Amino acid sequence: MNNLVAPLPVFGLPVITARVKAQPEHFVVREWLGFAADGEGDHMLLTVRKRGANTMWVAKQLAKHANADARDVGFSGLKDRHAVTEQAYTVPSRAMPPEAWLGLVGEGFEVIAAARHRRKLKRGAHKGNEFEINLTDIDGDFIALQRRLEHIKQTGVPNYFGAQRFGNNQHNLAMAQAWFEQGRIIYDRAQRGFALSAARALIFNAVLQARVERGDWNQLLAGDVANLNGSNSVFAVDVVDAVLQHRCAEFDIHPTGPLWGSGELASKGEVMELEREVAARFSSFQTGLGQAGLNQERRALRMWVRDFAWTLEATQLILRFSLSRGSFATTVIAELLGAAANEVREEEDA
Repeated sequence: MNNLVAPLPVFGLPVITARVKAQPEHFVVREWLGFAADGEGDHMLLTVRKRGANTMWVAKQLAKHANADARDVGFSGLKDRHAVTEQAYTVPSRAMPPEAWLGLVGEGFEVIAAARHRRKLKRGAHKGNEFEINLTDIDGDFIALQRRLEHIKQTGVPNYFGAQRFGNNQHNLAMAQAWFEQGRIIYDRAQRGFALSAARALIFNAVLQARVERGDWNQLLAGDVANLNGSNSVFAVDVVDAVLQHRCAEFDIHPTGPLWGSGELASKGEVMELEREVAARFSSFQTGLGQAGLNQERRALRMWVRDFAWTLEATQLILRFSLSRGSFATTVIAELLGAAANEVREEEDA
């Protein structure tokens, strides 16, 4: 399973070595909600900058300040502790004005914006994340590096789930396997979710790897299910015409792979047969995911690395780009560094 947890780069072996996240300021993440505060309501929508603090711990500190239960604090996605991140939280705050929150400082965090909002922020509510990543102590073929960067900008990268989805030492996968094959029921709700997500991710990565090996991971095929970029909208592709080819080339739509569950695959023909054949290698996961109550869903096979830019100076490379929610920055870095990129932890907003 290791080759599915950390798949080989699609553009070839790594052309450089580098240090990733030598310090938190070398991995900056800014969450993009895609909407503004309502300006009224019983919640406060906060933008929090944090360093050396994890998402859940900050949520508890905000709850204390509001004299509220931590379960009533909302956030969209988990963000890495070992980075500098900006993310949104909502806190019940009927009696406290925005001024009481703005500038609030705690251990490893600071509130940098505050406005009233009507609703609690739900998981997965944000549209994406902006990244600024500084790779240091670079060594290798800089000419090949420039070519690799241009490839990424022009074609995107395979939308693999990052290694963190599978847990430290693949612990989440091991939980899923023990559950599905040995009947070890997971009673903790969070751990159960981690196991299910890891099992789904393994099958998806396997299907994507098969498409990469075929050379059509970034192309629409008859029988594919296309995803509208940046959304959950999908539609069946019966015939690939010039219009669809152009939309795919422009990153407006992407081919998809299965997030396994009960029910029939949405794909057809050759694509469906490929997905069935690959998924059959994980029969216990197939059965277990269906029995756990998950339904068939789809995920884009290709990741558009939006606004991709870089600065190469001496022995450091600064990357700047944006990704849609659910995509992994480590998957982009892996196209440069290979498996070494999977040693990096990053936000996980599944």
